[in-house]
Amino acid sequence: MKKFLLISAFCLALTTVKAQVGDRQNNIKVNLFSPLVRTGSFFYERKLSKNTSGQLGFFYTGFSSDGTKLRGFGITPEFRYYASENKGAMSGFYVGPFLRYQDFTISEGANEGTLSAIGGGLLIGNQWMFKGGINLDLFIGPSYTSGKIKVTDGVDNFDVPFGVDGFGVRAGLTLGIAF
Repeated sequence: MKKFLLISAFCLALTTVKAQVGDRQNNIKVNLFSPLVRTGSFFYERKLSKNTSGQLGFFYTGFSSDGTKLRGFGITPEFRYYASENKGAMSGFYVGPFLRYQDFTISEGANEGTLSAIGGGLLIGNQWMFKGGINLDLFIGPSYTSGKIKVTDGVDNFDVPFGVDGFGVRAGLTLGIAF
C-alpha cells in the first residue's frame, strides 16, 4: 500500500509540473468496460504532432463462457488523427486505424490448446480532456480478426466465443490522466 501511495504521489507531482511547463504529451488510460469480461485493458498514448498521436494498448484476460476458458494477452498499436484544428492531438473527435495481436491458452472440457490471432480495424471516437489532465475517451469501430487454434490435448472441436475468424466490433470507454 505504501508503494502505491508513493507512486501515486509521484505521478501527481509529475502531472502538476508538466502542466505548468506546457502542453501534455502523454496519456495513461484504463478501459472501464473490460472488467465486465474479466479483462484488464490499459493504454499509453503519446502526442506525435499537432493533430496526431500514437497509442499502444495491452490487455490480459481470464475470460470464460459456456465452458470455454480463454487466458492470455493482446497488444494493440494504434495511430490517431484528431480532426479539430483548435484542440489538436489528444482532445476531440478522432479517427484511428489499429492492429491487434492476441495470444491465448484455451480449454474446453478435456480439450486444451493455444489460440493466436492477428487483426485490425478502424475506430472513431472522442476524447474529452478535463482540468488537471483527467480525460475520458469513448470509441467504437469495426474490426477483423484471423486466428489459428493449435490443439495440445484432446480433439479439434473448440467452441470459441465470438469465433476465431471474422468481423467484429471494438468499443470502449477509458478513463485516464494526461501529463
